[in-house]
Amino acid sequence: METAIEVRNLITHYGDREILKNISFSIPKRKTTVILGGSGCGKSTLLKHLIGLLKPTGGEILINSNDITKINEDEMNGVRKKMGVLFQGAALLNSMTVAGNVALPLREHTKLNASTVNIMVRMKLDLVGLSGFDKFYPSQLSGGMKKRAGLARAIALDPEMLFFDEPSAGLDPVTAAGLDELIVNLRNVFGMTIIAVTHELPSVFTIADYVIMLDKGQVIFAGTLDELKASDNPRIRMFLERKPEQEMYSPEDYFKIIAGE
Repeated sequence: METAIEVRNLITHYGDREILKNISFSIPKRKTTVILGGSGCGKSTLLKHLIGLLKPTGGEILINSNDITKINEDEMNGVRKKMGVLFQGAALLNSMTVAGNVALPLREHTKLNASTVNIMVRMKLDLVGLSGFDKFYPSQLSGGMKKRAGLARAIALDPEMLFFDEPSAGLDPVTAAGLDELIVNLRNVFGMTIIAVTHELPSVFTIADYVIMLDKGQVIFAGTLDELKASDNPRIRMFLERKPEQEMYSPEDYFKIIAGE
C-alpha cells in the first residue's frame, strides 16, 4: 500500500510526563485508518501532532515526504490546505449560519467569486445530507446535524486527507451509524485518506480498513481490521471484549496491586 503519513520514533512529554513513547507506524493512502485506544492512551495528542497543532519532543512525521515537525507555521498552513478536520464538538462558529461556516475556508483560501462559493457550499451540504439547512444557525441544529455541518466545512476544499476526532461521541446509535456510513462513502467515492480517532467499537468495525491501537502511550497493534479481531494480545482482547482491567489478574494478584505490593 502507498503511504500517506509515516510516523517515526515519536516522543511527546507534557512536563515531566511522557505521553507518547517512541512510537512508529505508517498510515496508508486512500484507506480509513482508525487510531484506537482507551481514555488517556495518547490518541488525541497524536491527532494534534498529525495536523500540526502540537510539536513533539522528538521524532518525525512525514507527509508527502516532508517532515512537518521541522517546518515553520507558514509552511504548515500550506500542508493544512490539503487536510480537513472534523473536531469532536464540530467547532462551528455560532455567529454564522451553516452556509457561512462551510463557505469560510473557501473565502479564506481561494479566489472563487461569491456565486461559485455559494454553489460549492450547496454541493457540500447536499453531500452530507443537509440540503435546505444553509440558513440555519448551529444552535438550531441537533448534535448529529452539527457533525454533518462540520464535515461539510472539513471537505469544502476537497482535501486529500480527512481527520476525525471522536466522530460518534455524543450521538445516539442511529445517528452515529448514519455518520459512519457517510465516512465510508467519502472513502469509496472520493478516494480520501481518512484518519479517525475513536474508542467506539461499532464505528471501528464499520469504517476501519486499518487500525493503529495505542495503550499507555505505545503502539501495541498496527494492521488490518481482520488482523485486529484475530489478535491474541491480552490488552487487545480486553478492549475488544469490554473486560475490566482486573480480569487480567487473579483475585490475589489484583488485591496485591491495589494494595501497592
